[in-house]
Amino acid sequence: MIWKEITIHTTEEAVEMISNFLHEAGAGGVTIEEHVDNSKPRDTSLGQWFEIPPNDIPEGEAKISGYFPEGTDIEAVIAEIKERTEELKEFNINPGDATISVRDVHEDDWANNWKQYFKPLRVSKRLTIKPTWEEYTPETAEEKIIELDPGMAFGTGTHPTTSLCLRTLEGVIQEGDEVIDVGTGSGILAIGACQLGASRVLALDLDPVAVSSAKENTKLNRLEDRIEVVESDLLSVLKNNGDSSVSVTLPVRVVVANILAEIILLFIEDVYQALQAGGYYIASGIYKNKEQAVKEALLAAGFEIVNTAREEDWVAFVARKR
Repeated sequence: MIWKEITIHTTEEAVEMISNFLHEAGAGGVTIEEHVDNSKPRDTSLGQWFEIPPNDIPEGEAKISGYFPEGTDIEAVIAEIKERTEELKEFNINPGDATISVRDVHEDDWANNWKQYFKPLRVSKRLTIKPTWEEYTPETAEEKIIELDPGMAFGTGTHPTTSLCLRTLEGVIQEGDEVIDVGTGSGILAIGACQLGASRVLALDLDPVAVSSAKENTKLNRLEDRIEVVESDLLSVLKNNGDSSVSVTLPVRVVVANILAEIILLFIEDVYQALQAGGYYIASGIYKNKEQAVKEALLAAGFEIVNTAREEDWVAFVARKR
C-alpha cells in the first residue's frame, strides 16, 4: 500500500504537540527522528543500547512524519498542520521553521523498518523495556521486564521524558500503591508502576489511538486485572469520584504525568486534589525553558519539590503533597 508521508522539520520542544496534531488529522502512524550523535559520551552503567545511527539533524531539532492513506486531502491536512503549528507560538512553544514536505512511501518503509533500532533497554536498576519482537533474558532476579509494542502511540522508553519518569517512579512506588497515570500513551508508565509493586493503576489518555495501544500493551504484560485504561482526563475522573467503575480509590498515593509543561500547568490543582496527604506527583515532559514556571506553580499549589531529575534538555519533578 502506498501512503502519503508529510514531514515537518521542527524543534524537540514542539515534538509532542505536532505529533498529536498529525494523529488528530487522521495519520495512520507517526514517526519521530531527533538529533543523534553517537560520539557523545553516554551513561551505559545499566547496559543501555545505543544503536540508532548518527544523523544530520541539528541538536535541538527534530523531524516528525505522519502517514496518510491514498485519497486523503493532503492539501487540507497541510493547511491544518501549518495553522495549528503557528498557534504554538501563542503558548511560548517554539516550532522552529516548521517547513513541510510530502512524498509517497510504501507501507514497509515506515511500518516495520524502525523496529531494527528498538532494542531491549535497561532504564533503571529494576526495569528493562523489551520490544515484543526481541529475545531477552533478565540478568538478575530483581530485574522486571516491560513488554512493549508501542504501535502508533508515543512512549518506547527511549525518549528522555519517559526514562526519567520510570527512574523516578522506582524511587517512589511502594508495594500496594494505587496510581493514576495521566496521558498514558503506550501505557509504559502504568506497566512500570505495576512491575514496581503498584496494586492498581488508572491509566488516562484523551487520544483513542493511545488508549488502544495502552490496552494492548497491558494485555501483553498480563496486567488487565491491575491496570484500567480509560479515555478521559483527570478532571473527569475527579468529578465522577463516586463512580464504582473507577478501579482506584481516590485519593491515591502517586500520580504520574509525562506530558507537555503547558498541559501540566493546567491541572496541578486537580492532581493536588487526587493525592493523599504526603502523596507524590511525578511530572515529566518539561522542556528546560518551562522548568521554573512549573516549579513555581507546584509550590503555589501546596507541593514541596523533593527531587528534580534531568536528562538532556528535559526535566522531571517529584513533588510531595504537604
